[in-house]
Amino acid sequence: MTAEPTVLLSKSGSVATVTLNRPNVINAFNVQMRDDLYAALEAVRDDSEVKAVLITGAGDRGFCAGADLTEFGTAPSQTIARQVRWERDLWGLFLSISKPLVAALHGYIIGSGVEIACLCDIRIAADNAVFRMPESASQTLPRTIGVTASMEILLTNDVISASRALEIGLVHKLVSRDSLDASAADAADDLASLPSDSIAAVKRAVLEGMDFDLERGLDLELRLARILMRRQPVGK
Repeated sequence: MTAEPTVLLSKSGSVATVTLNRPNVINAFNVQMRDDLYAALEAVRDDSEVKAVLITGAGDRGFCAGADLTEFGTAPSQTIARQVRWERDLWGLFLSISKPLVAALHGYIIGSGVEIACLCDIRIAADNAVFRMPESASQTLPRTIGVTASMEILLTNDVISASRALEIGLVHKLVSRDSLDASAADAADDLASLPSDSIAAVKRAVLEGMDFDLERGLDLELRLARILMRRQPVGK
């Protein structure tokens, strides 16, 4: 009997939808899901027809409940486990994708689920969403919501309500649970309709520029703007 895929990939027009697919365990993040998600993201990165990516979680209970604790201690050795993580740098793959990533968040978003959300460009959440960060996210979270709010979440491990998530910038928009799928799909469609080279330039300027001082960041911005001007008229 073939196991159910842990990640589903589909396309509608120029938008690809990547769905975390372990609903019975609130899409808990295990090794197989990491590998399947890596493969799905590589596919959308390399597909010239895809202009935007929508990331969702299957089932009614939540987007992702974090790491699957049942797998803890099952690796042959810590050395092998570390090597596997290096060979599959999933977070690095997220950052390498120049296409806009939209996260549709509902129910429980915990640990790895929060990190996946932070690696997306636009985060739309249902009003039933709750966030918690029991795992370490000392790099992704501060880059998304700043140091002050990140310290509060990481040190206290408190549950963050949907309204609080909106307040601190963890999500961009709150909608009803019933309208989440349509709202996120509309956002992905809108982004897919924009010039793809301009979108890629903006993402590069922001993501790379965060690690530069202001002078180097402005220089990067200027270089990217000149590249875009040479390509006029800009295609999609």
